Amino acid sequence: MRLFGRKDEEEESAEEPGDGLAEFWDWWREARPRVDALVEAGAAESLSELIAPAVTAVHPGLVWEVAPGRKAQQALVVTAAGDPELRSLAHRWAKAAPESDALWEYHPSRQANPEAMELTLDVGGYEFALDKLLLGLRVPRGTPRMDIAAFHPVFVMLDEETRMETTLLSLDWLLGEDDVARWVGEITPATFQPIDAVEAVHLPSVIADLASEYAEEQWALLEGQTAGGAPLIATARYPLRPVDYPLYDQHIQITLPYANADENGLPVGESLASLREFEERLAARLDRLHADGVLAAHLSAESTRVIHVYADPTGEAAIHAKELIVSWEEGQPLVDVVTDPGWTSVAPFLS
Repeated sequence: MRLFGRKDEEEESAEEPGDGLAEFWDWWREARPRVDALVEAGAAESLSELIAPAVTAVHPGLVWEVAPGRKAQQALVVTAAGDPELRSLAHRWAKAAPESDALWEYHPSRQANPEAMELTLDVGGYEFALDKLLLGLRVPRGTPRMDIAAFHPVFVMLDEETRMETTLLSLDWLLGEDDVARWVGEITPATFQPIDAVEAVHLPSVIADLASEYAEEQWALLEGQTAGGAPLIATARYPLRPVDYPLYDQHIQITLPYANADENGLPVGESLASLREFEERLAARLDRLHADGVLAAHLSAESTRVIHVYADPTGEAAIHAKELIVSWEEGQPLVDVVTDPGWTSVAPFLS
């Protein structure tokens, strides 16, 4: 049995994530016998009526699903459904879950289905079989993402919204929701077969080939201008994607003024060496001391370097940042800590 819970328009307007994770799992332990009985009976409507209010109490923007499990008989999936503002909440929901057993496992995103090519759905009254799905694949030069044009014979009989929903669901089943977020770029449901289309069964291996090119840590060097027109140089982790760090919704901004700059306000000499040493010490603390944080990007302009770190707020990354700036001697350093689940502060650098 596969069962979905969806947002309605009123629920989508909610902005603040709920904090009822403990309450949900207390409810789950109490309701589990009823849930198991309804699953056994195939009572999908009653099961929805039971689970939906509990998930909504955590946050009305979350989407839930009962799906076949990877090891257990079935899985309860509670997902942000692509909403970056809710991704960390969904992962904290899963982190607080009980141990999986023979009947249930728990996931914060849709998982790839190893039997995806055997699935057949009723879509708008038409039979949608994944083994008839064809994909046009293209990787734009210089990007870590694959654009996909999807075609299925029934698409010519469906409206645009239904075609897109069906395509997105198919990609989730083929790759898993998180890998779609990592590696898939533009998605186009097509009403004609793309040139050089491949069968959908080949998509996971093609994506694996793309991912292998980014298996090792990489950084991108970028140049630009500030709002006032001053030269700016930035270095950002590449690819930079919040989906890789789902619990890191705390933004730590470290601002370091530097004394030695060239005519463009960019660091040189001893200041450049000091900045590099500072970042090395910061990275070492984040890595070796398990501070649950990642150095995402830094930018230099007008005699100031701004370092962006994202971290799990339950960790100690912010403490380490505040400790490290005490040793900075080239001006008054600052550390600002805010909640930023959508990584909006580094939006220009996101891959």
